[in-house]
Amino acid sequence: MPFEVGLTHYDEPPPDQIEDLAKLQAADRFRFANVLRGWIEVDSSGQITAHGCGGGGLMGSTSVRVGGLSHTFQAVGLPDLRPEAEGGDGWVRFTQTAGGRTGLPAPRRVRRRPYVQWRAPLVWTTLSLTIHADGRAEGSLVGASRFPRHWVYDHSGHLFQKSGLTEFRDWWCRSFGLHSPWGDEDSEALVTSVESALERVLGEQLMHRSGRPHIQRYKPGEVLVRQGEPGHEAILVLDGVVRVERDGNRLAEYGPGALLGERAFLETGSRTSSLVAVTPCRVAAVDAGALDHSSLAEVSRGHRREQQDGTW
Repeated sequence: MPFEVGLTHYDEPPPDQIEDLAKLQAADRFRFANVLRGWIEVDSSGQITAHGCGGGGLMGSTSVRVGGLSHTFQAVGLPDLRPEAEGGDGWVRFTQTAGGRTGLPAPRRVRRRPYVQWRAPLVWTTLSLTIHADGRAEGSLVGASRFPRHWVYDHSGHLFQKSGLTEFRDWWCRSFGLHSPWGDEDSEALVTSVESALERVLGEQLMHRSGRPHIQRYKPGEVLVRQGEPGHEAILVLDGVVRVERDGNRLAEYGPGALLGERAFLETGSRTSSLVAVTPCRVAAVDAGALDHSSLAEVSRGHRREQQDGTW
């Protein structure tokens, strides 16, 4: 309701690359950030002799507007959770949970007495960073609140993962107290690879410049489009994970930001594969003819999975 009546706003997507996190925070470009840094020392025999980590959580703010007036509520951070590092033969793994309470207090129904909560729900991410003695480093999002969308960046500031599913109602009614990492519960994060820059441009065009898109929700297992059927719509995944199947075989899975279904428009007019919801999904569809033809053709080249012998 606060979004629908204009009291607060949906965030603009973060940039594809972060160069100055403090500047983004000052500009109210994110609700919170979890920064995890780690280091190791390795001797001449390749053994790890010391290690450590740093970073921590950064909280943003929420702006509320009523008429010509506005007020910004500062979010409240909770203590960072950083268990002892794990280690093995030639590697060390650091884990950190950071987050807190979003800035805007609002009444909401919850599942315990007194059944009304006035404080805002909690947001968080749990990050894992593994550093190897040979210099390799692997980062991942291993836990997260179910709202909002979480974007994950590598050591150079480039976007490389996103959370694949947001569940606002579950988060709004449940994410407090024991139902958080500061209690005794985390939420496993469903992550997906990042869509291409061209897909992001076309996605923006689909949502804002190509007429009103048709928004539809699907339950896990439901078919969005079926192989062989006629079709002319391009489909943008807004939330959840979609599987691509051909002749009953799984070809790929895509998450938020992926643009699918363009091959039917560009080629025979029939769907070359089926799209099936893996999780609860929300998608936007628009006539593919409203999008730039050459850009669609470039995206389509990345979706072709035929082998040279004609198989899939």
